[in-house]
Amino acid sequence: MARSEPAGNAALVFDTLRSPEDMADANALVRAAHWNQIEPDWRVFLDHGSVYALRGDTGGVIATAATLPYGGFAWISMVLVAPEHRRKALGTKLLRRCIEDLLKEKLVPVLDATPAGREVYRPLGFLDSWGFHRLALRESNTAQAAPRSALPAGVVIQTVTDAVWPALCAYDGAAFGADRSKLLSSLRGRSPAEFVALRDNAVCGFLLGRNGRVATQLGPLIAEDDAIAQALLTRGLAAVDGPVYVDVADSKTALLALMAARGFVPERPFTRMLHGRTTGFDDPARTYAVVGPEFG
Repeated sequence: MARSEPAGNAALVFDTLRSPEDMADANALVRAAHWNQIEPDWRVFLDHGSVYALRGDTGGVIATAATLPYGGFAWISMVLVAPEHRRKALGTKLLRRCIEDLLKEKLVPVLDATPAGREVYRPLGFLDSWGFHRLALRESNTAQAAPRSALPAGVVIQTVTDAVWPALCAYDGAAFGADRSKLLSSLRGRSPAEFVALRDNAVCGFLLGRNGRVATQLGPLIAEDDAIAQALLTRGLAAVDGPVYVDVADSKTALLALMAARGFVPERPFTRMLHGRTTGFDDPARTYAVVGPEFG
C-alpha cells in the first residue's frame, strides 16, 4: 500500500511507477538530468526492487528514488528531481525514506556518489569505500580499431551462451558479494558486448553491456587479472559502435591506460559509499568496471 506524508505542495509516496504516464514522467526526469537510463533500466527496479515517487498536485511524478536489494545490502539510486522542484530538499526526503526502509529490513544501504552527492550523503551516515571514474568514448568505435590484447596461456574468450550462464553468475556472485543473477539476466541481449573468459572450462572473467539513451554502457567487467580484463574490454569495444561509457575502478591503472590510448576521456568521478561502514562486500581485485552507479 502506498504511504504518504506532506512535502510542500506534493505528497511523498512509496509506490511503483504504475502507468505509462508514470514511466513517461520518469524518463523525462532522466532526460532533464542528462542521464543514460532507458525504460528497461527502470524495469529492473519495478521487477526486483522498489521505486519511491514524489507526486505533484496533478499526480504526476516529480521526483524518484529507487532501491535494489542484494542479499545483506541494497543499492540506492535514481534520485532524480524535476528541475522546477529542485532546491526544496525533496531528494533528501526520498533518500531518507530509502535508508529508513532498508535499515528496517536489516540491509546495509550502498550507493555510488558524485562529488556533489557525496556531500549530501555523508551527513546521513554514508562512509567512503572506493572510487571509480566514468570514462566516455564519443567517437565511433570503427575508427578506433586495435589489435586484440594478448591472453594468458590457456585462456579463451567466447560469446556468452546459456550453457556457461550459471557458472558466469556464480563467478559474479563471488566477486560482487551477493547473487545478482536477476540483474545480469536483465542485461542479456541489450548489447552485443557479451563475452566470457574461460580457463580449463572455468570462468575467469566476463563482460556484459546495455544500450542507453545517449551511449552504450559496458559493465560489469569482472576478471582474474589485468590481461584478461583488457582482452575482454577490447572484444567488447569491437562489438559495439557509437558512444560508450565504462565506469572503471580507480585502482585499475593498466586498464585505464589502455582506455586512454583508445581515446576514452574522464567524464565524472564516483565514490562508492556504505551506510555506517567503509568495508564493501565486493572483491576489489576482480572488479574492473561496475554495471553503473544505478545498479552497483
